[in-house]
Amino acid sequence: MDLPCQKWIKHVKQRWTELGSAGGESFTLLTDIDELFHTAQSQVQEEDLKVLASISEKYQVKKSSEDAAKCREQGNISFKIKDYISAALYYTRGVCYAIKNSEQISLCYANRSAALFHLGFYDECLVDIQRALDEGYPSQLQRKLLDRRSQCLNQLEKQKHLKTLSAKCETQETKKSKDGNSCLSSTVCVHFSPENGRHLLVAGSKSAGEVIFQDEAFSLVLIPDNGQSDEVNAFGTELRHCHHCLCETLSSVPCQGCSYAQYCGQKCEKEAWRQYHCWECPIGSELKSLGLFAHLSLRVTLKAGIKDVQRARERCSNSANYVPEVHCARSDVCNSKTDSIPDKCSESFAHSGCFNEKSYLDIYNLLPYVNKHSPSLRFLLAFTMAALCQRLELARPATCELQKGSCCWGHERKILGPTALRHMMQLRCNAQAVTTIKVKESSSPSLAVQSSKEIRIATAVFPILSLLNHSCCPNTSISFSLGFSSMGKSGPVSFASGVTVSIRASQDIAAGQELLHCYGPHCKRMDVKERQRQLMEQYFFQCHCQACKQQLGDETRALPLILSGLKCEKCGSSLQSRVDVHVCSQSSCHHHISNAELEDKIQILKHHMTSALQLMKNHKYDQAIRVLQDASTKASSILMKTHPLQGEIADATARAYASLGNWRQAASHLKQSVIAVGCQYGEDSLELGRQLFKLAQLHFNGGDIQSACSVIPKAQRLLSLHLDPCCEELQELQAMEACLNSTST
Repeated sequence: MDLPCQKWIKHVKQRWTELGSAGGESFTLLTDIDELFHTAQSQVQEEDLKVLASISEKYQVKKSSEDAAKCREQGNISFKIKDYISAALYYTRGVCYAIKNSEQISLCYANRSAALFHLGFYDECLVDIQRALDEGYPSQLQRKLLDRRSQCLNQLEKQKHLKTLSAKCETQETKKSKDGNSCLSSTVCVHFSPENGRHLLVAGSKSAGEVIFQDEAFSLVLIPDNGQSDEVNAFGTELRHCHHCLCETLSSVPCQGCSYAQYCGQKCEKEAWRQYHCWECPIGSELKSLGLFAHLSLRVTLKAGIKDVQRARERCSNSANYVPEVHCARSDVCNSKTDSIPDKCSESFAHSGCFNEKSYLDIYNLLPYVNKHSPSLRFLLAFTMAALCQRLELARPATCELQKGSCCWGHERKILGPTALRHMMQLRCNAQAVTTIKVKESSSPSLAVQSSKEIRIATAVFPILSLLNHSCCPNTSISFSLGFSSMGKSGPVSFASGVTVSIRASQDIAAGQELLHCYGPHCKRMDVKERQRQLMEQYFFQCHCQACKQQLGDETRALPLILSGLKCEKCGSSLQSRVDVHVCSQSSCHHHISNAELEDKIQILKHHMTSALQLMKNHKYDQAIRVLQDASTKASSILMKTHPLQGEIADATARAYASLGNWRQAASHLKQSVIAVGCQYGEDSLELGRQLFKLAQLHFNGGDIQSACSVIPKAQRLLSLHLDPCCEELQELQAMEACLNSTST
């Protein structure tokens, strides 16, 4: 869970202890969310708010000319060494810190325009030049800025033909996105059963790779960096993405009131302010310290607005005791009878089933699982939301009274806290991590195999996606469109309205089957006992999917993955588990080895891997290769080629050779990794698709046209099962294929 920072958790734990046995027992008996909130609210004292303020000082989000100047200086250093992406991001940070209509903000905009020019983002460069002038850029420096504007216009004139084609493509993609954003397709229905709750069934068959439906996030919160970079890039997600639509940009505009929120343009800035940021802006520090779930649950409530919140609370109260047998998402495509629903409930459940409108009711109806949360956790969530609402009331901006729509709560602010607490409890089981692929900005020749990684950039709540039940071996996969889904030198390549998730069939699905999604613990990535533990702890259920039933009933398949795929050192046959020992599967061979000794040998291999990766990080590739060769020799004596660790060693060796530009050797080792990855994750897995993608790049870089042409279609097929057609991997494969085809002709 994305809970508050440890200092606040420790403070609330002390307040829980101070309730004593009688107070704690009284709170534990409460099940009504309104009562939970108001009881916790009565416990929040002025001293608690002072503690919160003290903790939040670490997360200051105020404007600061001094900090803006420091960021601009750091950007200048990056600019001098021609690291233009880092320079642009430092200047963006300076823009966020700078005060509007100050010289400092004009200088940051002007400097960022220079970085954007060198990156080939000429349209964005022109916009920043105009921003700098509008902010009062010093007149004595304007000549250089105006010269840059002329250079941009010249470059754009040269690219006029390409820009026209790009604009046509973008228009088509925009139309395609809007046409395809119809949420549920005509062959998907929402059903209910006591065992599975609300869930989705397909009325018509679906082919592997087919998009079944799309869902738009009702609300989301970008993960703050809090001064930390991610594992792949020097900068994390905070400076790279719009805080409203998650569009990736190097030329964002800041909130005028705080240094944290920033947007891809004025449209998102105004929309965010109207929906929620007019409330959030003064309490950004507290929101960072109290965690993503508190922030997102408050944002969901603010975005919904008082009218929708009141309507949802009333409908939920009226229909609390009714459970429909079955209902369809769209009455025009299902034979299910809905007229049996009682009058007082029909509107609620009909609206709940119609997902073409971005209905807040669908979010409100998600189960909060009040009794499943431990009493101490319930107190933490309620006390946190109560403290946040009191801080919100103290900081309520005067401008909010002038706002129309969701920001106007008037005298009904008393229901804001309990509603946000309901959402905070829902998020434990219904929050969705929004992920994207990041590639390290580097000129290293090993970029293709070394530095791409799937990272989480936001937490969101999706109304339809939340209806999918879990399976450790699902029949669907998901991919995200984040505003502008990809960027080219001439600007955005494709556009998607809002943050959407596409649910695809990862295998052929017959009519009438339930659509199943993996909540995280996957049978190919985690041992069955660990999956069972995590699902019970996080989602409060015992998983009975087919994968769990099979693996729990088969002791050998229930083994940790690291203890499967083992080889007899004596004869080379596979080993079989016998409680605390492994024995050779060949009856004529009496070799055996204890699990403890096996684990020691595997730990030695892992140590070799760690050492090799550190050497590669320090650019000592020859030494890393020697260490990896030694590890490979040791691994071959105890591990089958299909063992996951064999794949990791081969992959690391491929990266080392690629770093030296030895593409053919790199490809040779990556082929071995492909075998292990295919065995571990499956022949239709995303992991195998990404390994084949890397292999295609190695063949392409090495000039092995025949091998590249052989691998590219396989990689395309697998990636198309799981990813958006506009994703970088598929776009690059298409570009490679086009290049190879033109070369061969």
